[in-house]
Amino acid sequence: MNTLPLRLSALWFLCFFSATGFTQSQLFNKCGKQSGSLKEFTNQIGERVPEWMDDYDIPGVNIALVQKGKMVWAKSFGYADLENKRKMTSDTYCRVESISKSVTAWGVMKLAEQGKLELDTPIVHYLKTWSFPESSFQTSAITIRQLLSQTSGMPLGTIGVHYSPYENKPSLKEVLTRDAVLEREPGQSFSYSNTGFNLLELLIEEVTGGDFAEYMQLEILKPLGMEHSSFNWSVSFDPPVPFGYDTRNSPVPVYVYPDKAAGGLFSTVEDIATFISAGMTGFSSSGLNVLKAENINKLYTPEVEIPGFYGIVFDSYGMGHFIERLPNGEKAVSHGGQGSGWMTHFHSIPETGDGIVILTNSQRSWPFFAHILSDWARWNSFPSVGMGKIILGTKILWALIGVLFLWSMWQVWRLAKGLVSGTRSFSPMSKRHRGFRWGQITVSVGIIAILLWSINQPYLFVSSVFPIAANWLGGSLFLVALLLLWSACFPIRSSSRHK
Repeated sequence: MNTLPLRLSALWFLCFFSATGFTQSQLFNKCGKQSGSLKEFTNQIGERVPEWMDDYDIPGVNIALVQKGKMVWAKSFGYADLENKRKMTSDTYCRVESISKSVTAWGVMKLAEQGKLELDTPIVHYLKTWSFPESSFQTSAITIRQLLSQTSGMPLGTIGVHYSPYENKPSLKEVLTRDAVLEREPGQSFSYSNTGFNLLELLIEEVTGGDFAEYMQLEILKPLGMEHSSFNWSVSFDPPVPFGYDTRNSPVPVYVYPDKAAGGLFSTVEDIATFISAGMTGFSSSGLNVLKAENINKLYTPEVEIPGFYGIVFDSYGMGHFIERLPNGEKAVSHGGQGSGWMTHFHSIPETGDGIVILTNSQRSWPFFAHILSDWARWNSFPSVGMGKIILGTKILWALIGVLFLWSMWQVWRLAKGLVSGTRSFSPMSKRHRGFRWGQITVSVGIIAILLWSINQPYLFVSSVFPIAANWLGGSLFLVALLLLWSACFPIRSSSRHK
């Protein structure tokens, strides 16, 4: 038996794991059950976070922990600006992206509590200065509750379009006229939408007669004690907003959206910790300065079950909050955010008063979040959180990559052996198994075309969720495509069929 393929496979595994920058803890799941005091846990996290940041090329991170409704720890890691070596600090203003939706939901619920709107009334009842663009569905049926619960049928909206704070940008109404075209019948199913929350921004302005950002500042942010938060960017932010870094680790200067409610909030990690503490009414009274406990609980009450990708991680959506039922029966509420160069997340267990906030200036942070949240869950004796499934998905993807590379090595050996022995020769027009070989060529060209398309995309979801593995998957698929092409062009000679 020739052992060369096995030797090559073993060598490949060594090179593979070395090149990916994996730590021993990632390979062998060193992260056992967490226990101990807050100090022990934060010391452990303080050691692991820099390792994970290095693994995933994450420039800067801010993390805060909440216990019994109070922030008990906050720490910063890395840089707000790599080029100038400006360090991240816990009071640094960050883009929190779609965490903004959770805050906006408080603003809408405040108006409902004051009797200025009804959640089950169609939004068109309140819109006096703007009308929906034409669509195939009945826009007059869209209620405020449906917009809050992501069941309005609105599209996701335009992604990746943002502006320098200093340049002209379209108005909110112009953006909505472009984006607010119904894709499905309202109230039928969950469909995540930025546009839906930007409609709530217009709703707040129509009902209050004022500016959305000013209303949120006066009625929600300040009363909650979020003194370092604003839906308006300001040159006076100190420290200034960090650079973001995209999936290729290219810097992204500070930017703004023309719409604010879905992803326009600037805040600090400590302020977001304050925000999630406000929802823990059994431990903190700060939220009661804004909303009654029953209305805070309504935000955390499931409105719709979540199918598809989101359903892998979360069970349902309330009003501005993802909801999951933990294996021990407790309810977790959370929300994340992602923008150009930014990823953020908070997880909160209102029943126990526990919470965590993670803000990063990198779009390569999904597996990073998964590691931290899994350790945090184990430390708190939660069996798991849904985001931890990203770790399992990563392992499955690496297993697939390993299979593809091993198959490729076997094929290289097999094809090379055929060329050396003369049983294979260059004969692309051979009639032998022509249909099968043309199928190989078609698959090969198709794989290469998809890879070229992927390389030229400014953003790919798979590259964000699996920032390291996605590159290796692309490389392994490219190798498979070349070998299929090689096999098709160098078929086994018919005279060698029985040799």
